[in-house]
Amino acid sequence: MCRHLGTCIFCKIIKGEIPSFKLVETDLSFSFLDIGPLSKGHSLVIPKYHAEKLHQLPDEYLSDAMPVAKKIAAALGAENYNILQNNGRIAHQEVDHVHFHVIPKPSLTDDEGLVVGWPAKKADMDELKALHEELKGKL
Repeated sequence: MCRHLGTCIFCKIIKGEIPSFKLVETDLSFSFLDIGPLSKGHSLVIPKYHAEKLHQLPDEYLSDAMPVAKKIAAALGAENYNILQNNGRIAHQEVDHVHFHVIPKPSLTDDEGLVVGWPAKKADMDELKALHEELKGKL
């Protein structure tokens, strides 16, 4: 269960202190409709363990959250959708509690769903090779 000291809005939602439009609840996860949706059916899946960032979350909570997100996407009948998870303010995280957005993308227009810019850059192959070796050593 969430171990935060009562200041986190998501912890309060999980505990029932703030009402929500609950969808699926398991022993490890809680999900509900977003009250500021990007499109119809935009939902949040929240691990019941309070961790600010994904790398701080015990694996069993992650293993539980993804099937919940999958069930929501299927129930929505969303042919196209995003699963979004942000870590840190400059990465657009607004609430300091790990959470996953399920965001239907019903059309090609930018007026519904997630709008993503992807400023890809050409990689320097020598730098990429060095990074690859470094990361393999840490993994």
